[in-house]
Amino acid sequence: MTRVKKAVKSRRRRKEIIKMAKGYRGARGNLLKQASEAVDRALKYAYKGRKQKKRDFRKLWIQRINAAARLSGLTYARLINGLKKAKVEIDRKVLAGLAYSDPEAFSKLVNVAKEALDQS
Repeated sequence: MTRVKKAVKSRRRRKEIIKMAKGYRGARGNLLKQASEAVDRALKYAYKGRKQKKRDFRKLWIQRINAAARLSGLTYARLINGLKKAKVEIDRKVLAGLAYSDPEAFSKLVNVAKEALDQS
């Protein structure tokens, strides 16, 4: 049987883990075992964080829309219901952006929603 030399691959794997652990404090940034455990945990949290970020932004958009809608005399739920009845397809991200940066355009959308609610 031929001799297998695997120093290059294993060194490359170790260097990659240590490189990912750059900036970690103490042994977590230097020693392979601690670094690999810390990197594994960090990757797990990063994966969860990417999912949570979507939830957090949606919550923020809803809060902004609700605050702006209440200034116009509607609740968030009634505004969304009115927009659906008026067949206005606009997502919460854009709606929150309008509420934040262009209150006049948002108030026009609120009026459209109020009219649709009054008709039904």
